[in-house]
This record gives sequence, C-alpha cells and structure tokens, in this order.
Amino acid sequence: MSGRDLFCQPRRTRRGAALTLVFAGALVTGAATGSLPEPEPPARATVVRPSDTATRHEAVRRAAAEAMADGKSATEAAERAVSRSGDRWGAVYSEDEYAEFQQALDGRYTGVGLWARLEPDGRIGVTRVLPGSPAADAGIRQGDRLRSVDGDRVDGRPVTEVLSLLRGDPEDAPAGTTVTLGLQRGTRVWTEKLRRARLSTDPVTDRKVTADVTVIKIAAFTKGSAGAVRAALRAAPPGDGIVLDLRGNSGGLVTEAVDTASSFLDGGLVATYDVDGAQRSLHAAPGGDTARPLVALVDGGTMSAAELLTGALQDRGRAVVVGSRTFGKGSIQMPTKLPDGSVAELTVGHYRTPSGHAVDGRGITPDLEATSGALRRAETVLTGLGDAS
Repeated sequence: MSGRDLFCQPRRTRRGAALTLVFAGALVTGAATGSLPEPEPPARATVVRPSDTATRHEAVRRAAAEAMADGKSATEAAERAVSRSGDRWGAVYSEDEYAEFQQALDGRYTGVGLWARLEPDGRIGVTRVLPGSPAADAGIRQGDRLRSVDGDRVDGRPVTEVLSLLRGDPEDAPAGTTVTLGLQRGTRVWTEKLRRARLSTDPVTDRKVTADVTVIKIAAFTKGSAGAVRAALRAAPPGDGIVLDLRGNSGGLVTEAVDTASSFLDGGLVATYDVDGAQRSLHAAPGGDTARPLVALVDGGTMSAAELLTGALQDRGRAVVVGSRTFGKGSIQMPTKLPDGSVAELTVGHYRTPSGHAVDGRGITPDLEATSGALRRAETVLTGLGDAS
C-alpha cells in the first residue's frame, strides 16, 4: 500500500483508525454543506427514536465530559471510549488536528513533501518527491529508501504510520520544526535533517505516454480535483484513450469522486450507502465523455473514495480495471465535537458499488491482475479497446 505525508493519521489518534482522509468523514461533511442528497421525507408520521449512532456518540461525549469534570484529559478519555467500542475506523482528533484535517482537504498540509510505499521486502521506498518541497531541496529522489525517521526504524511499518512520523503531530511539530531521515541510495547510506513546511499539492497531473494514450493521475480527492480531471480530459487529443491512474490514492472528498465519475458517465448510479440502516444513493451528472476508451489503474493503496470511483466505472462497464486488489475501505464515519473542542468519528454505515458489492474489508478485484509493469499493461489494454471501437 502507498500514500504520502498529507494523508496520514496524526500520531496521537488511535492506530486502529489508520487513515486520515476516510471516506465517511468527507461524506458527512458533504452532506452537512448540502452537496450530497438528503434522504426523502417520510411518507407518513413516524416515532423518532435516538439512533444507534446518537447513542454511541453520546457515550463518547459523556466520557469526555466526565474526564474534564475530574480534571483529566477529555481527549484521552474519548480515545479509550472509542477503543472500547471496537470500532475499527473510529478516531479522535484534537482541535488542532481536525483543523489540519480540513486544511488537507483543501490541498494544504504541513510536511516534507514525500510520497512513499511499502515494498514487497518490507522496505519503505520513496515513490515521488514534491517539487520545491524540503525533500526536493535536500536532493531526495524517487527510488531512494527511507530507513528511519528521527532514529526510529521504519522497515515493515505501515506506510500511514511512517508518513505520520514525517508529518508530526500538528500541536508539537508545526511548520519550521525539524525531522531527521535515514536514507539509502544503492550502497550510499546517509541522514538528512529537513525542516517541515506548509505545502500545497496538485492532486491531478496528466501526461501523454504514447501517441494515442494520455495518463491522468489522481493522487487524492481534495477540493477542485474533479475540475482538474475535466480540464485534463478536455486537453487530451480527441483520439486519445485515457488511463485513470488511481494507484496510491488514499481517498478524500466523496463529492469530488462522484463529480469525477460524472466526467466519464452519462448520469446514473455511482454508489449506494447506508447511515443507521437508511439507504441513500449517489448519482453522476449527465453529459460525461462515454466514448473514449478508459482503463482504471489501481493497487493496494487505492482506497476509500478512490474505490468508490473504481467500483462505479467497473460495474457500469465504463472502464477496464487493471492492477491489484484495492485496500477495502468502504465504511462511513460521522464526526461529533467533544466538550474540549476535540472531534470523535465513529462508523455509522457502509457503501456499495452499483452492483451491490460491499467494499469494506474486501476491496475491488481488478478485471486484469498486474503488479510490475502495470502501466504498460494498462496501455496495452487501452490500445485494444481503441481498436475494438
């Protein structure tokens, strides 16, 4: 699996939560701002009872309030309450951490500008360096091995945990603080002290790889990413097929993922989801480009909102999916503010692809398996699709 220091869980939250840009937090945020459809009003009067979600959130709020009354840490009490709930994806954020979360959705974050992935041998490899970032200024390159962060060995550790070390806790490691990396390039082993900085990302890039193939890479679904995809699609020559590269995409705003689906679909269902058992659905807007040959490229780092998009394109027969099985993050979290200003998120439901496939814990199986040389395989498949048309 892969990721980067923008999309990692802050260190002080529960390790079981694993990822910051969870599908559900973004989904609930979207619903709150009116960007997602509200459920249909009931056909007849019903007795409204406290939902299971409300009960569980109230239990966490109560634990935090009782701790504050006793002069103890409300955030730590909330973390213990979430842990006891057995919620795999539940998490607690301090007020500052949640502010960082929201900034990350805007494409702004504090870090050093590294993308990384866990290699098959357990090593952590640098997969990309953000131009102009502290990592780039230090001469770190794609293909370098990351051996340690502030003296802590990172081999075999989850990428999200490693990237969390790089980013640091926003309360203790703001922009300007330093982090020391142990690195290796071939036989050369060295350390590099970097100063964290406020960075902004371009989550969508595009490039031509052959005379008739354009690759559109979506690193994450931050605000504006769907518009950037539409612009890249318009800029691609009319005869080009498209490889939509979602490898290492750890998710983001579901509204952006649905809008991206609208670029390739002519309306119709994108996904269904439930909140406390109430079924709802997400639909693409009409008028998308349905003529270009399309391949979606995925791997074990494709998760959350990126899996939602992949599932829609696969189930609707719009794209051939190439790569390896995706991560399997399809649960929905709802945030609630605690008395000390911190925020707790608890799982309230799950989403499914248009054909009813449950993603959480299962992932999406590609139509064609490919690991090494996956992009070349995708290009070959795309050429065949173009010939068939």
